[in-house]
Amino acid sequence: MKKKVRALVLFSGGLDSTLAVKVLEKQNIEVLALSYVSYFFDDGKARISAEENQIQMRSINFADIHSEVVKNPKRGYGSAMNPCIDCHLLMIREAGKIMRTEGFDFVATGEVLGQRPMSQNLRALNLIAKEADLAGRLLRPLSAKLLDETQLEKDGLVDRNKLCDISGRSRKRQFELAEELGIKYYPSPGGGCMLTEIEFGKKLKKLLTEIKDPIASDFALLKMGRIVWQDGVRIIIGRNSEDNEQLKKIQEKGDILIELKDFMGPMALLRGKVTDFIIEEAKKIIAGYSRHTKGLDYKNLEFIIRR
Repeated sequence: MKKKVRALVLFSGGLDSTLAVKVLEKQNIEVLALSYVSYFFDDGKARISAEENQIQMRSINFADIHSEVVKNPKRGYGSAMNPCIDCHLLMIREAGKIMRTEGFDFVATGEVLGQRPMSQNLRALNLIAKEADLAGRLLRPLSAKLLDETQLEKDGLVDRNKLCDISGRSRKRQFELAEELGIKYYPSPGGGCMLTEIEFGKKLKKLLTEIKDPIASDFALLKMGRIVWQDGVRIIIGRNSEDNEQLKKIQEKGDILIELKDFMGPMALLRGKVTDFIIEEAKKIIAGYSRHTKGLDYKNLEFIIRR
């Protein structure tokens, strides 16, 4: 009996990665979708998409090794703090390790030639293929006919004639293929990775400038509240009750939490070498943001301080 071909597909849950899975499944290839979890993106969309489209999926938490790439990208950043080429290369390399360990035949992605100017031009695709250490076992099903034939195709593991020749930023071909393959669900593109957001990028850049070795909660704090830096100390001000609750949960040893005693308002988390002066500054900020104490002298208010 002929051994069934098995593939790993990098899977965000979006239309392109879903199409890549279904194009391979149409060739009777067994597919396992891999979705990555980092400090800067999760697998929420991918989980929903996998369930809706009957796709077998596994989540891979690579937050720590990914953060190292984010801190020191070999090929630099995009428009924000997004090291897209290095990030994608890391994902493919990690998939390659699973491929070799678990006996899969190849790794595939939903990349489309020319769709993203930085990470999906021909040079970037060839660079990733060369450095991924997959020895001809990396396939881009959606643009395969526009790229050099892989060893997989030459060996007959994948039928090149049943792969695609999609390129560019238009989504028309993808929508047509989705209808042809019976794909009913896919989330709207974008919005998955916080590293592509300009304002988040500014906060991350400041963190990496101030803190040599950030820990997991340092990255988590970037996603909540307003951040004020004072003499190397972070003052994170909760914007709502949800932020306040998260600040309580995220408090580490050495952090200080401050809140108004007799009024509703934001909570502040202080991280760093906190001085009495910085505590006073935090109290002033808290009082200024609470709609119940605006205009009042913060020195006449009582605060709860938790160390």
